[in-house]
Amino acid sequence: AFRSFFSGSPIKRIGRDRFVRNVLIAAGNSGDVSLAPIVRGLLDDGSPLVRGAAVWALSLLMPRRDFAEFAASALQTENEATVRDEWLSALPDPAKDR
Repeated sequence: AFRSFFSGSPIKRIGRDRFVRNVLIAAGNSGDVSLAPIVRGLLDDGSPLVRGAAVWALSLLMPRRDFAEFAASALQTENEATVRDEWLSALPDPAKDR
């Protein structure tokens, strides 16, 4: 679907995973919390690149406490080291919450 939709476009050259990653970066930077459910759906994507970008975007779109609770649950099932690292680095710093 991606290849046929973007056939003849420079977007096809970067590939689906990098394109979706870029969209997730834009979603996170937008601050539009209404995008959080869509971003959350990409946490199950087959690509670790996409899942890691989804984690980063959610860290900006969700309230800090909600994100921390969600991360604790997600870390129970995520096996890819790069995505786990993204979860851990995106967790709020308790020292800053004082």
